[in-house]
Amino acid sequence: MTLHQSLAEAIVDGRAYADGDRIDEVFRCIRKEAPLDVAQPEGYDPFWAVSRHADIKEIERQPDLFHNADRAVVVQTTSNAAKIRQMTGGEANMVRSVVSVDGKEHKDLRGILFPHLTPRSVRPMEEQVRKIASEFVDQMLGFGDECDFAKQVAFLYPLRVLMAFMGVPPQDEPMMLKLTQEIFSGNDPELNRSGKQQTPEEALQATLASIAEMENYFLDVTTRLRETPDSGLNSLIANAKIDGDYLTRRQLLGYYITAATAGHDTTSNATAGIMWALAERPYLFEQIKQDRTLIPALVDEGVRWVTPVKHFMRSATADCELAGQKITKGDWLMLCYSSANRDELVFDDPFDFRLDRKDNPQLAFGYGVHVCLGQHLARLEMRVLMEQLFDRLASVELSGTPARTISNFVCGPKRVPIRYKTN
Repeated sequence: MTLHQSLAEAIVDGRAYADGDRIDEVFRCIRKEAPLDVAQPEGYDPFWAVSRHADIKEIERQPDLFHNADRAVVVQTTSNAAKIRQMTGGEANMVRSVVSVDGKEHKDLRGILFPHLTPRSVRPMEEQVRKIASEFVDQMLGFGDECDFAKQVAFLYPLRVLMAFMGVPPQDEPMMLKLTQEIFSGNDPELNRSGKQQTPEEALQATLASIAEMENYFLDVTTRLRETPDSGLNSLIANAKIDGDYLTRRQLLGYYITAATAGHDTTSNATAGIMWALAERPYLFEQIKQDRTLIPALVDEGVRWVTPVKHFMRSATADCELAGQKITKGDWLMLCYSSANRDELVFDDPFDFRLDRKDNPQLAFGYGVHVCLGQHLARLEMRVLMEQLFDRLASVELSGTPARTISNFVCGPKRVPIRYKTN
């Protein structure tokens, strides 16, 4: 059995994710008819589409059985996958990072920043985050009574927070935003560097060019920070050692790139999505105005609702069985997080945005040893910004038509035009 071809094509099509209703319906159909089945879109090697919450958790809790590094950790066309292996000397992933390695190397790399991103370590950052959030709310209200919340707030606020902690100067933030959007949005003409619809091959070449620019930037950063270390996260990465040796060039650059891109882009998408949801649901806005203790629930539901990282891939290291299906060693599996976060077996009314979920086991941050390293900082950023907004705003509504990024990997709202009144 293989997944119906139209469904298989949709789950790798960035345009389907840009149309929220369409991808929701695609995954609803998959969960109902073929929750774990083989997909073979044209131009891709076959892979298992893992759509259920329970099956994704089962995979993520077994990192020795389901690897990240053996095959591409993000779905690639067969042609692009071969090109990447050729360029990297046989490695399956363009970037060698904590996301794309396994075992001891993953544990060692994760250990570099993990102690600095625990809930206890993040807590003292709140005062600085609150100051940044307040500045952005001031700036937003300075626009008058309307703005594009995605472009003018959500894209920029998490970037400012992350760059401040990494030690990147404010004047470099526009470059970081531009390169991040180019890396994650090769299929979106509004955000990629060509300004047009690209083939997968063209998108790969453009992404490689953006990665090269970011690598050059961070090579200079490394030289400077090894000569004069500081307290920023970049300095920790630059001076980190594993078994007495500095990180290899690919490990080092992969760490910087992952921290500097995923560290703000995912939070930006979730933040924009929360505002979109509130602007469409005035009753929720009023509910939170009356009870600020609901803000953490708003953040968690917003993360579930948007699910900024749409998928990661895994590959089986041995023959095994999953949900009654026989998985063969070497098989490639797509963990469809956006489907898991709408799983009817786990979430009541999964297609509704609700604040009363007593337990919200969303998988947007992943699960197990590969769970998002920066999740506590991300939650802090979103909570603090929402607190600042609810202190200042009396109401909010859409003032135009929102739009999502065209991407099958990391994406969310790219335009959220809103109109608001202050207290």
